[in-house]
Amino acid sequence: MSLSEWWFPALVVILAGFVKGVLGMGLPTIGIGLMGLVMSPVQAATIMMVPTSVTNVWQLLMGPSLWRIIRRLWPLELGIVVGDWLGSGTMAHGDTALIRGCLGLVLITYSAIGLANRRIRVNPAHEWWMGPIAGLIAGLLTVATGVTSVPLVPYLTGLEGVERDDLVQSLGLSFGIAATGLIIDLLSSGVMTQRLLIISALAVLPAMAGMQFGTAVRSTISAGTFRRCLLIGMLALGVELARHFFV
Repeated sequence: MSLSEWWFPALVVILAGFVKGVLGMGLPTIGIGLMGLVMSPVQAATIMMVPTSVTNVWQLLMGPSLWRIIRRLWPLELGIVVGDWLGSGTMAHGDTALIRGCLGLVLITYSAIGLANRRIRVNPAHEWWMGPIAGLIAGLLTVATGVTSVPLVPYLTGLEGVERDDLVQSLGLSFGIAATGLIIDLLSSGVMTQRLLIISALAVLPAMAGMQFGTAVRSTISAGTFRRCLLIGMLALGVELARHFFV
């Protein structure tokens, strides 16, 4: 891509940061999904690598109960690590059209679950085995598509006794661990070139700007309405990407 063509990815990063500021999630999902329209998913994931890591750390450290969350969620996080390891190399060496189609299916699944507005209830007595399974699937999907939302968001929002601030911090922890596995995979596969690393580092500024703005306006807008509109847009984006299975 020429320099004049980078305006679209820059706007995508700002938008993705804004969504994360409002909802506490969505940076790689929005970023990789939209940029996947104009470049390969592995390039998009590489560009989103640094801003995703920085915002996840920021989100993680801003929460109130890190150690309590770690003690509760360690089976989930262990499953993520194993999934990242088992799926290593999938995105770096896979077929671009197939990966783009899988990304579309993930976005469709995530949007459909959100629009159905049915919260999955996770029985605390079952977390010891449901957590590793959810983590394993999330890890595999992360290294295959770059998107971590499925099934982490439905699982974490279904946990009992998790307040909003704890949920945001839990998402930061889980997304961060999944993204770390993807980063290691991209680096070891040689996908992360010096040029892409510089671009990814520069993307931190628009991502943080969008995130700060989203955080500032979070209390002034209807999070439910905003989320529904976002999910409808993501559903349409997923359909557009998923068509690569058939062309």
